[in-house]
Amino acid sequence: MDVNTQIGQKIRDLRNQNGLTQQELADRTELTKGYISQLERGQVAPSVATLLDLIECLGSTASEFFKETGNEQIVFREQDYFEKIDDDGNSIQWTVPAAQKNQMEPLLVKLCPGMALPEDKPHDGEEYGFVIEGKIQLHLGDQIYTVQKGESFYFAAGREHYIENPGTQEAKLVWVSTPPSF
Repeated sequence: MDVNTQIGQKIRDLRNQNGLTQQELADRTELTKGYISQLERGQVAPSVATLLDLIECLGSTASEFFKETGNEQIVFREQDYFEKIDDDGNSIQWTVPAAQKNQMEPLLVKLCPGMALPEDKPHDGEEYGFVIEGKIQLHLGDQIYTVQKGESFYFAAGREHYIENPGTQEAKLVWVSTPPSF
C-alpha cells in the first residue's frame, strides 16, 4: 500500500471516529468535499500544511497520526515477563514488558509467609489489586485492610502504602498501578 493510500485511510478512519461527513470535514478545513474524497482514496497527496490542518481538525496530533501500531504486541506470555526476586524470596513479575511507557503497570506479586514489600511513598495515581491465593494485609496510611483470595482493593495512592502476607502460606496477587511508578 502506498503512502497516499495509507494517509487517506487514516484520515477517513479519524473522520468516521469523529462522526463527521466528508462535507463537514471540508467545511472545517476550507477544502472541497471532492478533495476530501480524493484524499481518502489515495488519489491526491496533501501538502504538509494541509495534512497538519486536517489532523488538527480531526482532534489528533502529528505524532499520534504517524504512530505505528501494526507491530504492537497484544498478548504477553510467561517468557516475556521480567521477574525480580528479593532476598526474602518474594517475587514481582512485570507481566507487560516496558509498561512504564503505558498508562498502567500490571504486576504479578508472590509474597512469602510473614513477608512484606517495601513501603511506597505517596504519589499521584491509583492502585488496584486482586488476590489470587492466600491473603494479604494492605497498609494504607494508618489503616490496615485484610484482603483474602477472590477479593480486590482499589485506592488513590496519595498515602504511604505497602502490602504484607500475615498468613502461613504464599500469597499471590495481581497488582496494577496507574500511572506506572519507576
